[in-house]
Amino acid sequence: MSSPLHFQHVNVKLLASEGPGVDLQLLIPIFHGWIRDRVFDELLLDVADYRHVPEGPGVVAIGHQANYSVDNTDGRLGVRYNRKAVLDGSNADRLVQAARAALAAFQTLESDPALKGALRFGGRDVEVFINDRALAPNSDATRAAARPDFAALFSRLFGGAEYTLLQETEPRRLFGVRARTSKIFTLAELLANLGS
Repeated sequence: MSSPLHFQHVNVKLLASEGPGVDLQLLIPIFHGWIRDRVFDELLLDVADYRHVPEGPGVVAIGHQANYSVDNTDGRLGVRYNRKAVLDGSNADRLVQAARAALAAFQTLESDPALKGALRFGGRDVEVFINDRALAPNSDATRAAARPDFAALFSRLFGGAEYTLLQETEPRRLFGVRARTSKIFTLAELLANLGS
């Protein structure tokens, strides 16, 4: 049975490991390099610096189809992929596409010598949001309708390992979930679990 929801504008955020953290200033030239070198499939256009915003969006590589950022919303540092352009396919296709993009971005940042290993994936926490309140209001009905799509994503992403879900219930916030797996994964393992 297909979901009555039609997800678009999927966001995936992979939480970083605890520790001293990364100097977000270093991301500005890195993201400019992504634009210059066309590192990802999406067309990246500019870099926005929101470091002055407490627990905010951090530094953002702004693109036509999507944004990439190192985000500290709600005090949770991580790499966020924000799909803006409409994408064909099923909900599962769009969820997997956004997860792959976030994983690839984090992997690229982890291996960047300028960061000297300061930004590392925590291995357990993944947040998924639908950045469209009209398509997916944060309600009990949306949560119930989306449950099978999220269960399929996290089962595949975590290779069948157990996980827990935390759901934001405040109606003024974006609809989304935070999944925490019982097993610690590398980014490469999660990408392999998603397959090609």
